[in-house]
Amino acid sequence: MSPLDNLLASVQAYNPSADLAPIRDAYTLVASGSFGGVRPTAAQNIEHACEVAQILARLRMDVPTIVAGLLHEALEGQGATTLPELRRRFGDEIAELVDGLTRISRYNAVSSEERQAENFRKMLIAMARDLRVILVKLADRLHIMRTLAAQPEEKQRQLARETRDIYAPLANRLGISWLKCDLEDIAFRFLEPEIFTSLAAQVEKRAQEQAGYVEAVRINILDKLHEHKIAGEVYGRSKHLWSIYRKMERQGVELDQIYDLVAFRVMVTSLRDCYAVLGIIHAAWKPLPGRFKDYIAMPKANMYQSLHTTVIGPQGEPMEVQIRTEEMHRIAEEGIAAHWKYKEKGVTVADARDDKSFAWLRQMLECQYELTDSKEFMDSVRFELFPGEVFVFTPRGEVCELPRGSTPIDFAFSIHTNIGMHCVGAKVNGKLVPLKTVLSNGDLVEIITSPNQTPSKDWLKHVHTAKARNKIRQWIKGAERDKSIVIGRDLLEKELRKQGAALGRFLNSEEMNHAALDLGFANSEELLASVGYGKVPVGQVVGRLLPPEKSKDEIAVIPLTPRPPERKKAGSAITIHGVDDIMVRFAKCCNPLPGDEVIGFVTRGRGVTVHTVDCNHALMSDPERRIDVEWDLKKKTTRPVKVRVYCYDQQGMLASITGAITNCEANIVSASIMSTPDHRGLNNFELDVQDLAHLNRVINALLKIKGVYKVERLRS
Repeated sequence: MSPLDNLLASVQAYNPSADLAPIRDAYTLVASGSFGGVRPTAAQNIEHACEVAQILARLRMDVPTIVAGLLHEALEGQGATTLPELRRRFGDEIAELVDGLTRISRYNAVSSEERQAENFRKMLIAMARDLRVILVKLADRLHIMRTLAAQPEEKQRQLARETRDIYAPLANRLGISWLKCDLEDIAFRFLEPEIFTSLAAQVEKRAQEQAGYVEAVRINILDKLHEHKIAGEVYGRSKHLWSIYRKMERQGVELDQIYDLVAFRVMVTSLRDCYAVLGIIHAAWKPLPGRFKDYIAMPKANMYQSLHTTVIGPQGEPMEVQIRTEEMHRIAEEGIAAHWKYKEKGVTVADARDDKSFAWLRQMLECQYELTDSKEFMDSVRFELFPGEVFVFTPRGEVCELPRGSTPIDFAFSIHTNIGMHCVGAKVNGKLVPLKTVLSNGDLVEIITSPNQTPSKDWLKHVHTAKARNKIRQWIKGAERDKSIVIGRDLLEKELRKQGAALGRFLNSEEMNHAALDLGFANSEELLASVGYGKVPVGQVVGRLLPPEKSKDEIAVIPLTPRPPERKKAGSAITIHGVDDIMVRFAKCCNPLPGDEVIGFVTRGRGVTVHTVDCNHALMSDPERRIDVEWDLKKKTTRPVKVRVYCYDQQGMLASITGAITNCEANIVSASIMSTPDHRGLNNFELDVQDLAHLNRVINALLKIKGVYKVERLRS
């Protein structure tokens, strides 16, 4: 049977009334070898197009999507077809799908986080227009992964890592479980090939050993269904390799210590039968406390519904049982592809505006519009693609799904941004609780608001949702800017007063606007903010507002062409939220390292001094002059740190200590060595290290030396 016949048979199996003419026409274009494509040969292009279409047929997609799968590279490569030609031959709907896919494909080569962020932004925009675009993209990625062995090793790892980070979680969010599992397992194979091969062999061996047990349990459950006159089927389902490996890593156990490698799935015909079977299972075998999940009453965000329970099975070992209807199973396997709206047309974000299943997608779209920083954007994407399973209730009884570890602040922002912004307290199950309280399944949450309340930067330590984090950061940036304007205005007013002038006459004046433009700012507010941050010395502004002949003191005249402001050092590795090019100094009282939690303190006219968040000097400083800063981990730099090593005074000890430091690639700047009368050594070193992790490696290496009993970091 030809590839076309296979494809047509697959489509007709789930859609007997489908118009197959567009599929035949698209295949003819593909088979001609002159439709575009990016692979070395025409045969490889044809094979790839047909395989992508077959994957979409497995998802039971409509005809336009199947055609788009065949033609998804028609606008790329040698002999590419044009968009007008596609419109003429296949119509606007298919042409738009192919065009959306082409826009994404142009950003496939990921070489940095910025490139990955740009790629995902394009994908989100295409999804907003028609969700079928991303389904074709996922089918395309699955076939790429299935043929990944033909790629160079570096390309294999790059594509596998991107698949694990973005595409597999996206398939999971769309509810397509088999696609998500395939993508994860193939990525696992190429990222950890030795572990994958070993684990696959062990799992296969154990599956053969347990085959008799699995069949016996399956028949046992089926007999119990027949006893209660419940129609259904029972299957033993092996977990996929990546999920097994993650469980081993998470629990720190070997494969032999994992007892639930096989989950039993019971398929029944009605919702009532699901709960009846649950009762039968719990009556036959003792359930494990805390291992029952009702995803029927509270579906996952990707529309998944099922009952999950773990019981002590016939041989005294835990076994997982999943119970669902056939329709629930179809949705679990096909996810968004099983959505009823596909029977008519593609789903867009506008179509899904009132559908809670798409709330995560709308949230990611908001993020891509609001966040320009690539790191923040990709962090938000990962938050949304890796959801938890905490279900809480509003006072009206509505269910709200939040990531695991969420707090009342996350809940407040999930209800409405204004509620989050003015959240002052919370009640959980009728009791007042701190805002940092971690919510649990089934909690009833009520938010208390006040018009005078505003977000605190401390909230960022306790939020887990991208929406809450982004909104709080936006507000803090605006508040920090307002503070810097006030500080800048005060500094300028004092300096003008020394020259016998008043600030009032210059505010909103042409002179102030010209001064701002001369110094490279859009308006006077931006200029004052930069003065407050220490980015621009106040003398430069006064020099432009008061010409020399108007200065009170001719000797102290500020020149019209002053020295450019000192900029932060390239190696400072500090980012100031919302502004650039600020003078940065590191406090000697706490000597922060990259990796330490830090905070900035605006020093009038001298930029920002960086302290650790627990530094006493920072805690006693004026809260109005504190600003948020963070390490720019992309910048490679070194920072000095002082370390004290306590040891026993014995031969060769100093050589061992310096050797351990050198082996960790840390540079010794200075050293002070002394011994005490009780034959102990006290050694002070000043080292150059890259960050906190580097310092910890040095400390751990020192502690492994026989005779060293204590190592501490000195803060000053």
